Amino acid sequence: MQTLKRLTLLLSVLTSLPLPTHAEEPSDIRSRSWHQWRGPHANGVASHAEPPLTWSETENLAWKVSIEGLGNSTPIIWDNKLFVATTVDTGKVDPSLPKPEDQPERPFGITFPNTYHQYVVLCFDRMTGDELWRRIAIEKIPHEGHHGDNSFASCSPTTDGERLYVWFGSAGLYCYDLDGGPLWKRDLGTVETRRSFGEGASPVVHGGRLIIVRDQEQQSYLVVVDAKTGEDIWRKDRDEPSCWATPLVVEHDGRTQVITNGTNRVRSYDLEDGSLIWECGGQVMNVTPSPVVQGDFVYCASGYRGSALEAISLNSTGDVTGSDNVAWSKDRGTPYIPSPLLVDGRLYFNQSNSGILSCLDATTGDTLMERTRLPDVHNMYASPVAASGRIYLVGRDGTTQVIEDNPELKVLATNKLNDRIDASPAMVGKHLYLRGKQNLYCLQNR
Repeated sequence: MQTLKRLTLLLSVLTSLPLPTHAEEPSDIRSRSWHQWRGPHANGVASHAEPPLTWSETENLAWKVSIEGLGNSTPIIWDNKLFVATTVDTGKVDPSLPKPEDQPERPFGITFPNTYHQYVVLCFDRMTGDELWRRIAIEKIPHEGHHGDNSFASCSPTTDGERLYVWFGSAGLYCYDLDGGPLWKRDLGTVETRRSFGEGASPVVHGGRLIIVRDQEQQSYLVVVDAKTGEDIWRKDRDEPSCWATPLVVEHDGRTQVITNGTNRVRSYDLEDGSLIWECGGQVMNVTPSPVVQGDFVYCASGYRGSALEAISLNSTGDVTGSDNVAWSKDRGTPYIPSPLLVDGRLYFNQSNSGILSCLDATTGDTLMERTRLPDVHNMYASPVAASGRIYLVGRDGTTQVIEDNPELKVLATNKLNDRIDASPAMVGKHLYLRGKQNLYCLQNR
C-alpha cells in the first residue's frame, strides 16, 4: 500500500511538469531568449527573466569562463545555447606592411594592424559554461584599425532559431546552423569609418531577411539579404557619414518598417522593397544608440557634440522634420554610446557616456527623473536592461547599479566584478550574462 501511494504521488508530480522546451514554437522560445542585440523585444527588456539582485566574484556566480581575444559584442542566447564573437591576434606578421610604431600619427593613437587576426564564433551551454563548439570564420589582417575602446568583434550575432548570423563587418558575414555547421558566407567589402574608429552596427533578422546598415565615410548603404542563402534582396544607398546604430524592425499597420538612426536623417524603409516611407532630421554626430518603439511612436536619440531625442510617429510619410509627426523632442542629457531603455511607457537613458540618468514619460515626453547622478556608476558604454521591476546599469569598471524601475532613484544593490565591461548585458530565466574584457560571467538568482 505504501509503495502504491508513492507511485501515485510520483505520477501526479510527473503529469504536472511542463512540456519539454523542444516542443515549443520558435516564437515562444524567442520571447524567453536573448536572440539579438537589445533582447527579445529590441528594447532592453526581458519580461520573463528573474535575474539576481546581488552578485560578486564569489556570490551568485554560476560560472565564469575566459574568452580569448577581444570583442565588445553582446552574447546572444537561444534556448540553452549562448553565442559570442571575438577576434584573436595571432601575432603572425606580414612583413610587407608597416609596423604600428612606423605608421603616421593618427587621432586617438589608432594604428593599422600588420598581423593576422582570427575572427572566431564561440558557442557555450548557457547553464554550465561548457564550450560546445568554436569556429574560425576567417583569418586575415584587418584593413584598418579601431578606436581603443572598440574591437573587431563589436557587432552582436543574431539568430532566428534555425540559423546563426555573425557579422564581422569588413571581415565578412557568416551563417551557421546552431550546431556550428557552416551554411553560407558573404564578403560585402570593406568600409572606411570616421578616423578609423571601427565598425559596430549589429545585423537584424526578420521574416527570412537579414538587415545590415553600413554608414561610413565612403558610400553608405542599407542592404537586405535572404537569410537562407545570403543573396541580396535589395540595397539602398544612404546619405550618411559614419554611424554605429543597429536598425529596428517594426510591424505597423500592415507594413514592416526598417528604421535607421543617422546623423543626417532618421529614416524608415519598407522591408519588402526598400522604398523610403518617411525621414526626419534633428540628430547629432556619431549616432550610436538604437531606436526603440512603443505603440505608434519610435524614439531615436544621439549625444555626441550635442543632444537629440525625438518621438516620431510610425504613421509618418515623407519628410516630417519639424512637423506635428514629431510628438516631442529633447536637447539635453541624451546618450552617446548606450541605447535607451523603454519599459512600460518609461524611457530611461544616460547622459553621454556618464552615470547621469534621466527618465521620461514616453507618451508625453514629460520628465519623470531629471539628470540624476548614479552613486557608483561613473562611466558606461553598456546599454541599460530591465527585468523583474529593476533596471540594471553596468559601468565600465565592472560595477553594476541595480535600481528600482521607478521615476524616483532608489538603489537596490551595487555589485562589482573584477573585469572591464563595455558589452551590454543579456538576461534569460534566472540568469544574467555579462561579457567582460577577459571573462564571460553567468550570474544566477538562486
